[in-house]
Amino acid sequence: MFSKLFGKKTEEKTLPKAPEIMGLYLGGSFELDPLKLKLIEPELVIENAASHHLIQAVGEVHLDTGGKILRFYTDDDAFLQVVLDGGDTENHISDVKLWYFYETKTVGSESQWKTTLETGVSQPAITLEGHDYHRVWDAVGEISPPVAMTEKTYEEDGDTSETDQFVMLYERQLNGDESECILISAEEKLVNNNFDRCLVTCTGFNIGQADIKING
Repeated sequence: MFSKLFGKKTEEKTLPKAPEIMGLYLGGSFELDPLKLKLIEPELVIENAASHHLIQAVGEVHLDTGGKILRFYTDDDAFLQVVLDGGDTENHISDVKLWYFYETKTVGSESQWKTTLETGVSQPAITLEGHDYHRVWDAVGEISPPVAMTEKTYEEDGDTSETDQFVMLYERQLNGDESECILISAEEKLVNNNFDRCLVTCTGFNIGQADIKING
């Protein structure tokens, strides 16, 4: 009431701004080189990968090493992942991959969650659709625990959420210098004071910055 009498302006709520890189941003779109997809897709697990992608959410992970992971989630059940090392500019990009969600399994109990963390994420090697993939992040000794990280996700409506993830990376060599990767992630999010937990499997491959066209 007093604000109306004295002409005080109502402060507008500022929505959190999703991170951007390479011209990629929440609500934007990009295209991948169709020739790149045509050449590599026959060797991959995925089929019918789209060349045009609309960015519907953005994830951000701050790494213990000081680096950062940005994930641009698209309408093709995929996400373009950009890894930054030592800074937030394009000069600090060390890796770009396109990931596709392959499988998501719900983890229903505390005991299942414990078993998943102990044996369901990190193994010396895994097999998917007849292909063998070997663990990339090996620790000193026989045990290589999953890498823990927290992802903050920005949605188009302004909502944000955080997900704790315990991940491991696997890889197999393709023809030439190409490779296909698998990312196994045990994820948990607190929803209404209850943990929502799942085990997510994604397959991915390397993308060169020259293979990406920003549509705006």
